[in-house]
Amino acid sequence: MYRPPSRRRVLRLAAQTAAATPLVYALTPEVALAAAPAEAPVASLPAGPAVAALPTPPTWAVRPFPLDQVSLGDGVFRRKRDLMLDYARSYPADRILAVFRANAGLDTRGARPPGGWETSDGNLRGHYGGHFLTLVAQAYADTREAALKAKLDYLVGALGECQRALAEHGSPRPSHPGYLAAYPETQFILLESYTTYPTIWAPYYTCHKIMRGLLDAHTLAGNAQALEIAAKMGDWVHSRLGHLPKAQLERMWSIYIAGEYGGMNEVMADLYALTGREEHLAAARCFDNTALLDACAEDRDILDGRHANQHIPQFTGYLRLFDHTGEEEYAAAARNFWGMVAGPRTYSLGGTGQGEMFRARGAIAATLDDKNAETCATYNMLKLSRQLFFREPDPAYMDYYERGLTNHILASRRDAPSTSSPEVTYFVGMGPGVVRQYDNTGTCCGGTGMENHTKYQDSVYFRSADGNALYVNLYLASTLRWPERGLVIEQTSDYPAEGVRTLTFREGGGRLDLRLRVPSWATGGFTVTVNGVRQRVAAVPGSYVTLSRSWRRGDRVRISTPYRLRIERALDDPAVQSVFHGPVLLVAQSPEQGFRTFSFYKHFTLRGDLADAIRPEGRPLHFTTHGLTLAPFHIADGTRYHAYFKRSEPVVVFGTTDSGVPNRAGGDGLTFLDVLWAQAPFVTSGRFVGAVRALADDWLSAGLFTRAERDRVVAAAVGADLRR
Repeated sequence: MYRPPSRRRVLRLAAQTAAATPLVYALTPEVALAAAPAEAPVASLPAGPAVAALPTPPTWAVRPFPLDQVSLGDGVFRRKRDLMLDYARSYPADRILAVFRANAGLDTRGARPPGGWETSDGNLRGHYGGHFLTLVAQAYADTREAALKAKLDYLVGALGECQRALAEHGSPRPSHPGYLAAYPETQFILLESYTTYPTIWAPYYTCHKIMRGLLDAHTLAGNAQALEIAAKMGDWVHSRLGHLPKAQLERMWSIYIAGEYGGMNEVMADLYALTGREEHLAAARCFDNTALLDACAEDRDILDGRHANQHIPQFTGYLRLFDHTGEEEYAAAARNFWGMVAGPRTYSLGGTGQGEMFRARGAIAATLDDKNAETCATYNMLKLSRQLFFREPDPAYMDYYERGLTNHILASRRDAPSTSSPEVTYFVGMGPGVVRQYDNTGTCCGGTGMENHTKYQDSVYFRSADGNALYVNLYLASTLRWPERGLVIEQTSDYPAEGVRTLTFREGGGRLDLRLRVPSWATGGFTVTVNGVRQRVAAVPGSYVTLSRSWRRGDRVRISTPYRLRIERALDDPAVQSVFHGPVLLVAQSPEQGFRTFSFYKHFTLRGDLADAIRPEGRPLHFTTHGLTLAPFHIADGTRYHAYFKRSEPVVVFGTTDSGVPNRAGGDGLTFLDVLWAQAPFVTSGRFVGAVRALADDWLSAGLFTRAERDRVVAAAVGADLRR
């Protein structure tokens, strides 16, 4: 039976075609300007144009800071950001515009499309241009470089010309003068008769990307024309969908890929917040994917077999609809959906999905291969997490955000310069001996990848709705400018490397609750000092601690959170594990295609620490074990790696003392030694022996040890010397 080609297959073929096409084009004057020197120091940033930020819903307990009020300090995040800034400055705008101009019957100025899926005849063409708008808008908000603003305005102006040309002499003429796309309206018409992929390919997904890019150009860079274009597009969306029966809409959105609409409900709700036009809110509600929406609102997990990134952004849209309608079903669905993905379907790096699809709840070890964790999906899960946090500041959302940002997004940009490619990942394999593949010009992950690395700072700090509290969510080197409070706070940090994080009040002061996130991995302690004086705080991992005082210029807060080596087990097979150092996923560098087998317990001392078995290599965050190097996953190169290994502890052994008794597992898959060492550290040998004896009795009662085996295990514990 014929099966349509997978996205990955289409990507390979398109990439091969693009690779054979020369990438040398004449630069327009605005592109030459965009190749200006790197950003000026943050302190000297000129004032930008007035921007029209999205109104903040009154229901939000927590609110973000605008992107331009938080600047990155030195470190790996800034270095990766700078690589993407170089791409934003250098990539020719006319290449982005080529598909739009061709569709509108305008001169393409000799430029050819970027390639990948963004080709002159590609069914997804135009989406990459939307992402590129967001990239340049974010880059401008971050740097205030005049060249980036000029480039953004050039892009928006050209899209406005395309929209007018289509309305005036499009062939065929669109059904509404607000239509803007890089292909005729045909795909949208065919979707209404339930045409499937690959005959059509996610037309409303493409529409979303263009509209989102335009709104970002408006809200981040003050481009008024961008809002005018987006509003006209919103009018067209309403004209197209507003009269369709609900049953027809629901069937459209249920179609695999063809019915994928990205975050159309979110962008239409945001457009409504800016225009106040009821038809824009009505159009947002046209994208209710009712069967899945209802199931998630009722906390029924029906995700197995569904396309992951087709559905994740829908739930961010539902939250925005909740903001405008107050209908609790929208918010409940988003909360419950997040819980179905973050944890039960999340690999150790923070990504989800196998071959773009959600798999069964808890199926982690069973799904490891070379096409896990589509990067787009993590991009959207991070957006959903921060949106949920605004309404309910649960630290679990920021724990997930840190994991996904540090171990997937940061790792998704190759550590090499390029001005012709975003050099980002699509899938990130979690199977043994896999390697990351970069480039992705013109793909969905190439588009979100451009955005990812120019907004690292968007969730470092939040503020309470009343402005009386500051949340410090991430310990990234950065500077916050909070003009409403007259505050400038600088954070110095080597994150993701271990070290002390210091917050210094550079300007301003006054009464403020400083809420410091205590990461869930911070089991080695969380110490806070203010001006050298240790604070008495109840620092529970997975919470926030609050420092309430009247702050003064020069006050200094130091946070120490020692990293510890730890393992995380796959939900469906506890023997399949990943190793972390604090928040950082460590991967074994090895080309071997099968799982590597590690044994650790025989090296343990009374402290029960993996540091007895995994040794520092000499470079920060690098270790050795079993003859292999463990490296931080965010180092993005072409080395083959193992994010998971097989744990083998076949016999109950304490140091050099071997009991000869099999290390059997209980019903939950945890072995005798797993349960024993979870109780560490043991302050004395006597405490250790007591713990062994008690647990051996439990194993005996459960039928997992014979009486003779129980006695041999206890005798081995008595004879072992683990005091090193």
